[in-house]
Amino acid sequence: MSATPLSLAPTPTTSYKVTGPRVLRAEWAKFWSLRSSWITLGVAVVLLIVFGAIAAATYSPDAVATSGPPGPGSTGADSDAVSLALTGVSFAQLAIGVLGVLLSAGEYSTGMIRSTLAAVPRRLPVLWSKSLVIGPIALVLTTIGALAAFQLGTPGLDGEKIALSLGDDGVLRSLAGAGVYLGLVAVFGVALGMLVRSSAGAIAALVGTLLILPGLASLLP
Repeated sequence: MSATPLSLAPTPTTSYKVTGPRVLRAEWAKFWSLRSSWITLGVAVVLLIVFGAIAAATYSPDAVATSGPPGPGSTGADSDAVSLALTGVSFAQLAIGVLGVLLSAGEYSTGMIRSTLAAVPRRLPVLWSKSLVIGPIALVLTTIGALAAFQLGTPGLDGEKIALSLGDDGVLRSLAGAGVYLGLVAVFGVALGMLVRSSAGAIAALVGTLLILPGLASLLP
């Protein structure tokens, strides 16, 4: 009897490449696995709906116009049903912008950015993926919130001169534009977080950009 040598076939190895869809799926999983994502998105939509509905419910044509951003019960001469419904945008933008900051700068605070950049050495795909995750989500949810605020405020404005319906010219465009704006605010928050690499510093820069700079610009001649 003679021994027959066995030839061991090489084990095939699977090589994984870093691709855009894979990075996007990873950022999608990270976003929805954080409890803060659900809470902050819910807070933004609730603020948008509640303040818009309150502004429409407390509207009075005899109210004296006040300076500054519109609030519940205080309307200017150019107010209409859409502007009342979008009263909560100034509050919702802070929640959405902070969420964008936490999505990017939060990884620098916890040290998870090391694992992220070890898997994806280039930073631009990570930035694009984070923006593509939070931007459309914020756009869709806040657009729904703006529509809900408008619909809830419509009965309170029945019979008023400023009353509008969804079929009127420019109403849907304005409500959708509010969603687009808040989606861009979320992307802006992501960019600030990646640049500053600090949650506190990026949030301070976000608040200054959204609230302080417009007030200073209104004082310019």
